This record gives sequence, C-alpha cells and structure tokens, in this order.
Amino acid sequence: MICKKASLKWIVLVCLIFILLAAVCASVVYGYTGTSWRQVYQAFTSFNGTNEHVIIKDVRLPRALVATVVGASLAAAGALMQALTKNPLASPGIFGINAGAGFFIVAGSFFLHIQSPQALVWSSFLGAAFTAAIVYAAGSLGREGLTPIKLTLAGAAMAAMFSSLTQGLLSVNELELAQVLFWLTGSVQGRSLDLLMTMFPYAAAALVICFFLGQKINLLVMGEDVAKGLGQKTGLLKFVMALCVVMLAGSAVAIAGPISFIGIIIPHFARFVVGNDYRWVLPFSAVLGAILLVCADIGARYIIMPQEVPVGVMTAIIGMPVFVYIARRGAKL
Repeated sequence: MICKKASLKWIVLVCLIFILLAAVCASVVYGYTGTSWRQVYQAFTSFNGTNEHVIIKDVRLPRALVATVVGASLAAAGALMQALTKNPLASPGIFGINAGAGFFIVAGSFFLHIQSPQALVWSSFLGAAFTAAIVYAAGSLGREGLTPIKLTLAGAAMAAMFSSLTQGLLSVNELELAQVLFWLTGSVQGRSLDLLMTMFPYAAAALVICFFLGQKINLLVMGEDVAKGLGQKTGLLKFVMALCVVMLAGSAVAIAGPISFIGIIIPHFARFVVGNDYRWVLPFSAVLGAILLVCADIGARYIIMPQEVPVGVMTAIIGMPVFVYIARRGAKL
C-alpha cells in the first residue's frame, strides 16, 4: 500500500481524475486524421462543418466518453466480483456475462435479423442479465446458500455453454453475422452518444450504489461468519453486489462488447495504491479503469495505421503479462 493517510488518498484520487481528463482530451485530438488542440477548441466554440470538426465532435468525443464509462464500469465490476467470490483472478466474465451477452447478440441477428445498433445493445444487456440471473440462482442452490465456489462453477459452466452456442451460430452463417464478429472482439469505435446514453443511467446508478457499499464489503471480505456476527445481512449484500455487477458489466458489454483483463488487473493496482479498504478500492478502480481503456484506445489507433486494432486486443496485450504476474505471485484480497 502506497497511500496510508486518507488525505494522501484524496490527493492521489484528484490527480488521477485530472490524468483521466487529460487522456480524454488527448483521445479527442490524436488519431489517423491530423487535428490540433486549436481545431478541437474551435470545433466546440465555432463549428464550421469541416471534416476535422465533424470527426472531433461526432467520432472522437463519443469514442472517448464511451471508453471512459466502459473502463470505469468494468474495473468496478471486477473489484466487486473479486470481493464477492474471494478470488483474486475473478472478473465479470466469471459470471458468464460476456458469453451470455455475445450469444444474445448473435442469436438476435441470426433468428430475428436484428441490425439496429439500439436493438443490439438491448439484446446484449438482456443476455447479460439473463445469464447472471441463472448463475446466481444456480450458485444459491443447496443448504449452504450462495458460496464463492458454487458461483464460480456455475459461471464457468454457463460461459462455456453460451460460448459454444455462439460459435455454432457463427459457423452456420458468417456472412450475415460479419458485423457481430467485430463487436465480439470488443471495441469502442463507431459507438454514438445515443448508445452511450441508453446504458449510462444503469452504469451510473450501479457505481453510486457500490461506492456506498465499501464499508459493508470490508466486513464481508473478513469472512461471512464475522460479517454476520457484526449484524450484516450477508445474503442481501451479496444480492446487491451481484446486481451491481450485472448493471456495470452488462452496460459495458452492451456498448463495447467483451473487453478482457480490465476487471482483473485494475483492482489489484487499486489495492496496491490504497490497500484493501473497499471504500477506496472501488473509486480508485473506476478511475484507473477509465484511464487504462482511454489510453489503450489511443494506442490502438497507431499500431497498424491506417487500420485500427480493436481495443479489446490492446487490453489483452497489456493485461496478459500482468495477469501472469498476479497468478504467479498469488495476490491476496
């Protein structure tokens, strides 16, 4: 833990927010089409309809905001999942959310011929919620109720099933589902502000709720018996945490597709900075996750110019070495 005093944690958090704002500004300025900081300023103060101004306002700004919301949501959801399952390598994908959302997208395109971006987003969110509900119900069966082991096993089973079904549908008719393939890699490119605003209320509400759960999560991490002895309603707390994970990860996957590793590695960085106090881990995870995804999106524009790498590939490149290090070191919650 680097920051031990609360005052120092506040200072670092404010500095990280300013870094995030700088990264968002850089995301709006830099890309394949050359633009300057002056052009960005003019695009918002005296818009003249030129190609550069249109790109800045209609392409790069929504892209930067989508990356910010998605990164914050995935990182906070990952922190909640690691606390809920007591597994330092847990992520929203352990709920089967990514696989379920992907299957509903593919199934909607295949059976219902859905092409509208709004309809695809809602299909994805519905798939994420449906999968998480089944996993939560299956993990709650039995005398002991919801346990981390049963939750992990149920999530792995559902993820494997939906992934197999998705691959089966894609192999039947790849031409019709070509645009879905790009979504399945995870990308913030081409997402509009309308799509973002469709899911933003759910993500924002879940973030606010989980920030207020920090103290209760601290007791739960100490052990369920300890939490019950201190008067915590652990069953209700687990349900609220799972609901927040669904709203956060479901919204993020619906907008940008399955983006890996953010939910795994960012909570560990947050704990490295502020310790295991979830009153601080959750907000730090949200800000650090947003910074990582915005910076990864900027880097994705330059690797194979003039083409762009899906940001899901970039996060995998960044996250894999960190994941291996965490697994070998045996990180503790």
